[in-house]
Amino acid sequence: MKGFQSIIFGYVLTSSFLMGPCALLAISAQSGDTLPDNFIGFDSVPDKVADGSVVRVRYQCFRPCHLAVEVVVSTLRKTDLVVFRRKWISSAPRVYRIQQVLLRLPPSISHHPKFFSSNMLDTQNVTVRAWLDYIKKGSEISTYHSSMLKIYKVLQVMPVSQRMSEPPTGCPSWSAQLIRQMTTDRIHQCPHETDVIDMLKFPMASTGEHFGVVRRFQPFISGALERARVHAVTQPSVTLSVWIYLLKRCQSKRCGIIHHVSRKNLYDSILLQLSDTGEIIIQAHMTTGEDEAFQATIVLPLWKWIRLDCYILDSKVVLDATWDEETSRFVYKFQNSIYFDDTDGYFVIGGGKYMPGIYGYFGPINYYRFGTEEVKNQLHPESILRGLEGAHKECREIRTFTKAFLQEVTKTHLLSTTNQAVCTPDFLRLWDQFGKKEKTCTQAWTWETHLKHNTFFHFLLRKQDEIRAGSLGIKHLRTSLFDLAVGTMFPVVEGQRKITNKSIALLEVSSCFGNHRASLFLATTHLSGLGHSVSQEQGHVYSLIGALADERFALMHAAYKHTQGTDGFPKDLNMAYGYYSNAGAQTNIDTSRGHGNKYTPEYIYLSNEEDLYSLMHETSDVFQYLKFQAERGDIESQKRLGTMLYWGQNGISKDLVSAVKWFERSAMQMKDPSATYDYSILLMKGQGVKRNYTRGFQLLKKAAAMGSINALNGLGWFHGIVLNDHKNAVKYFEQAALNGSDDGMFNLGIYHLNGKNPEKPWRNESAAFQQFLSASRLGHVAASVEAAWYLSTGGLEGVSQDVERAVIMLKKVCEQNGHLGFIIREALQAYLQGSWREAFVKYVLAAETGLGLAQSNAAHLCEELNLSNDCQWRYLNYSILNSDPHPFSLLKMGDYYFNYFSSSTQEDSLSMAEQAISMYSRAALAGNPQGMFSLAVLAKQGHIFPPSVLGLFEASRRDEPDSVVEKILKRCVQAEDEEAITPCSLALLGLQTGKALRRMTQNRAQLFLAYASLLSILVIVITVPLHSCLEHRYSAFSQRRRTSSVSHQGVDSNRERGGIVGRAYRAAENSWLTMNGEQWLRQTSDLAVTLSGVCLCAFWTALLYHLL
Repeated sequence: MKGFQSIIFGYVLTSSFLMGPCALLAISAQSGDTLPDNFIGFDSVPDKVADGSVVRVRYQCFRPCHLAVEVVVSTLRKTDLVVFRRKWISSAPRVYRIQQVLLRLPPSISHHPKFFSSNMLDTQNVTVRAWLDYIKKGSEISTYHSSMLKIYKVLQVMPVSQRMSEPPTGCPSWSAQLIRQMTTDRIHQCPHETDVIDMLKFPMASTGEHFGVVRRFQPFISGALERARVHAVTQPSVTLSVWIYLLKRCQSKRCGIIHHVSRKNLYDSILLQLSDTGEIIIQAHMTTGEDEAFQATIVLPLWKWIRLDCYILDSKVVLDATWDEETSRFVYKFQNSIYFDDTDGYFVIGGGKYMPGIYGYFGPINYYRFGTEEVKNQLHPESILRGLEGAHKECREIRTFTKAFLQEVTKTHLLSTTNQAVCTPDFLRLWDQFGKKEKTCTQAWTWETHLKHNTFFHFLLRKQDEIRAGSLGIKHLRTSLFDLAVGTMFPVVEGQRKITNKSIALLEVSSCFGNHRASLFLATTHLSGLGHSVSQEQGHVYSLIGALADERFALMHAAYKHTQGTDGFPKDLNMAYGYYSNAGAQTNIDTSRGHGNKYTPEYIYLSNEEDLYSLMHETSDVFQYLKFQAERGDIESQKRLGTMLYWGQNGISKDLVSAVKWFERSAMQMKDPSATYDYSILLMKGQGVKRNYTRGFQLLKKAAAMGSINALNGLGWFHGIVLNDHKNAVKYFEQAALNGSDDGMFNLGIYHLNGKNPEKPWRNESAAFQQFLSASRLGHVAASVEAAWYLSTGGLEGVSQDVERAVIMLKKVCEQNGHLGFIIREALQAYLQGSWREAFVKYVLAAETGLGLAQSNAAHLCEELNLSNDCQWRYLNYSILNSDPHPFSLLKMGDYYFNYFSSSTQEDSLSMAEQAISMYSRAALAGNPQGMFSLAVLAKQGHIFPPSVLGLFEASRRDEPDSVVEKILKRCVQAEDEEAITPCSLALLGLQTGKALRRMTQNRAQLFLAYASLLSILVIVITVPLHSCLEHRYSAFSQRRRTSSVSHQGVDSNRERGGIVGRAYRAAENSWLTMNGEQWLRQTSDLAVTLSGVCLCAFWTALLYHLL
């Protein structure tokens, strides 16, 4: 037994001596400068693609290994196309070597082709890469992607024009020689230019106001054409062909069809106008400098498509007006020649700043800069234009029918479907002729009309009591019909959600009665196929009908479609500006008018629980606490409470009287300049309190003295408007503008524009524009509208035309519209109350205006209501087109592209991956951790990111994939909550642990320590249960010994050993010997566990060293 114990003791002692140095060696192994056992790197590599260049590779293998150098090319159609590969085997383990490889590249990527070649690669990037892998058993072949170590470098691809000529290797084909001969001596010419310009290709709605489409014409590129144009300035020969559809006569004496404004802001040739009686007026600028005009004796009809062809020949004007396939001609000759320079200034279709437009539609407009004898301008697209004509005709019929119905109900008894008010059908009338003489039907509508509008007719029958009581008139029908249509929308039919024909019919009638949100929803339904079949023509019809009615949302919808060029609308920024300028002007008016059904849009995203939790109501704990703090006199709480009640923010309803009370209490403390300013403005405007200029002026002065910049602007307004003291007004406006007040900048711009500054009493548009532009950058609504006009026309000296900037500026203005904020608020309330269908309709109406918030929420409800995937992806796609999309939309689209890429085997799968990277990177740029985590996953899978994405995380293409992943995850952890355990923190820990383990296994001492640690775990797993078992046996034996000693006390010890008592003592002695052995085993196991723990501690110490 003692010998066995000695053996065990010696084994343990030897193990401890072995493990101790191992642990110390493992910890200190990394402090040396020795290379790892497996290593590969570039010693030298070229920067550019060049045939014959040399690559030097440094490497070292722990055991015999394969090595290779490859050159891969990516084209528009293929990736990882290997064009060069050199392999070799290193059989000497742990020997540092350098291998030199000569690159032989195909001429298609390294040389300029001498002839046209069908084998030429459209190279996008070229990568040289090297890899190392152990020699594997069997037939398994090593590749770059399956290798143990790999490196790469992206080479610069030279443009084709800068490459060396391809060395001749053989005769070119006959076709290549022919093409070369045809192009060798070719004289390069300017691109084809035409004098025929489509000024308008898509229908445009003209509201009869000062809004239209601006067109500018540039000189010809061709010198011959430009000389001919300049020569014709004083002897013009031009033709203009315009299609129009009139719905009303001009509300003023004249309204514009097309007019020309010169760079001096004067009317130029030619002005095509319409009088309030329907006659055409043409005005022209003469070569003598005078303006002359004439009125044609042609009266244009309403509700018909009319083509006006205007021929200008020197001093002669010929006007042809065609409708119903009949043409009327009018000829007029001026005494002098017409001066016509179409490059001077700009042309306006419809209304402009100086002239209102017609009320109706514009069809296609063609302009012949050198004139023509035959105009070829067909009514196109005819389906849309005829659809507009048919829709207005049907609306006139419905209004006539409704008016007659209401008269019959109010003056007679209740109607029925067989009442005399409905004329007898034709077949019954013919049957009646056999029995008696036919009676003439004198009622207001026919049986055919009744059947055609059956849904609406039955609606009127159900509302007869309300009609007779006078509570339901024509003005109330628009709202009632719309609400009913929304209420009956999306019933479940055969497992799918579709909009019923009944809802469509009610929406069409509601549109006829002037509810043009119904028009917008009809347009959306037809364009998107939302519960209905897609019909772009019908969608365009109702889009134009809504825009014509001057409805804010419909105008923004049309502008947004032309901005993006979606749903069949051509991308035309000038048309987009025309619609946005109208909606922007209405937004400016709404802002100045203050309260009503108008709210500032609140950005509450339904997919973000934090946004929903931020909402409150009058009985919520947060609101009551805020009110409690305000009652105690806390100024910030009083201001916050007053602002919430004034604007209706955070789910709180507007309460102007209560808001004024809190504004007053905060202002009267005379501690906060902004509070004092807010209350002074309310006093001057008389909002929620009786107007009091005197007290308001006193508070303004006190607020300005306390440092309020807005109060300086208020003092300028008071001096200019109330006191008519323009000198002091300008002084205060200048002070406010210099301190960053957007109102001060705008008001100062107005003074520059109207020339009322006493010190500078002249009009200065350039100075005004600069002030408007500065204020627009701070979000000022009126200043943005004014600055956008100058940018859209480019008519101000020193200001070039920038329609895109004007459109972006006005879109931001329109998204501040109070009516848009009101419908967003209604949609949110409906969602919180569980009326998701109503919320969806209202979010869709707002989404069609281009508001990213509404588009994200509409997409969310498409998913919640189980509508089609097209519905969800439609609004997600729209939302990511905005300048600042919500990360939710970007992540959704990124997931869509990634899932498509993962499951697709088509050629465009690579582009899907690039789209996913683009979406995730945009979300990451916005600070979204989930976007960063998704990028890390893609990088881990081996996707190569563009430099712009890598730059976000201070990475480059020279970094290893794991290094890129680590940098992305570190940035993600910084963006997340540092105190929480997040996916990014766990992924980063796993990545760093894996790297540490790989570094440890590259050293033999550390590898031995790792194996010893695994053995230690096995020892612990075995010895712990054994130790527990032995402990239990020892406790039981101790208990039996105590019991045996008590029961045999007093017995004669000299009694015969062979008796019962003797046998008991012998058994106890044998048990004692056994327990001694078990006790020794238990001590040995304790020692083994201790040594295993020491080994594990050494292992984890080494691992932590590598981690840190």
